[in-house]
Amino acid sequence: MDIVLQVFDTFLFDRFWAFVHPASTFTDTRNVVKLPTTTFSSRREVPTSVINASTQFFQLEPSPYAYMSAWPRDNIWRQFITLYMITWLFGLVLYFVCASLSYLFIFDHATVTHPKYLKNQVALEIRQTMISMPIMAIFTAPLFLLEVRGYGKLYDAPSDAPFALYNYLQFPLFICFTDLLIYWIHRGLHHPRLYKTLHKPHHKWIMPTPYASHAFHPLDGFAQSIPYHLFPFLFPLQKFAYVALFIFINIWTIFIHDGEYVANSYIINGAACHTMHHLYFNYNYGQFTTLWDRLGGSYRQPNEELFSRESKMSKAEWERQTKEMEKVLEEVEGDDDRDYGDEARRLQKKVM
Repeated sequence: MDIVLQVFDTFLFDRFWAFVHPASTFTDTRNVVKLPTTTFSSRREVPTSVINASTQFFQLEPSPYAYMSAWPRDNIWRQFITLYMITWLFGLVLYFVCASLSYLFIFDHATVTHPKYLKNQVALEIRQTMISMPIMAIFTAPLFLLEVRGYGKLYDAPSDAPFALYNYLQFPLFICFTDLLIYWIHRGLHHPRLYKTLHKPHHKWIMPTPYASHAFHPLDGFAQSIPYHLFPFLFPLQKFAYVALFIFINIWTIFIHDGEYVANSYIINGAACHTMHHLYFNYNYGQFTTLWDRLGGSYRQPNEELFSRESKMSKAEWERQTKEMEKVLEEVEGDDDRDYGDEARRLQKKVM
């Protein structure tokens, strides 16, 4: 995360902090260097603090603004606030870009006529995400801060890996480790004492769209992200691999909510498996693979009808899904307080 922080500092936050919290004009002149006057300030005496590169693979030359704040780049409060804003705002950008592309080009829009598709569902999914993301970022930023300040096991050069092959093994190790922990965290969130308070907001979407991918209760979303943050404190992880994996995680989370059932795989826990989870609640808790669901007795094979465009949208399939889903929902939640809208109710009666 120090690479991401350095990039954002160079192109955005150096200027931001120089404006929001400028250095005192009464700086000790023995520790400053004079720079040309600009419209930003008539006094251009700034500290000559050293800014170290976050990686050996590229160097970003700091602008004069990097030295014009009372909080230098390595100030802990500046780092925390900056990381919070990156986590929140960049997270939203990634969410809207990827979810919108998936919604426009992958998501099957016939899903909106499913009897269990909610009234104004996309707007509700986005609203829940907009509420949750800034709160989740509060919990996430301290973990990023610890990593930036050197408490994790992140490394830069491939030669710094425990052994050469580890540069490749870190990827399956990350997937296996996080898949295991997320399985148990997710399954735990289905405990009756936790489900209605923390996890039910995400299960509001029986037939989710890509915008449901981050529509969690804030504590639910953070809890399921803990394994990703825990990994670099326990195992070595290359810095660029770390950034790439976090981007992959967010995109994968969107893909398993896109309703396009491409992977009919024995191993991969794709969109079809996750649709079974949203429909029937107590199955397919895994994030990436079906391994832990199989070992834990919670695996449910996706219906073959889902892998055919005609059969997955057929009235017979929707009728079967609706009947079973309502039976399970009554056991898990009791009364159904979702608003499916007048059109959906009309379609449901037609199907039934």
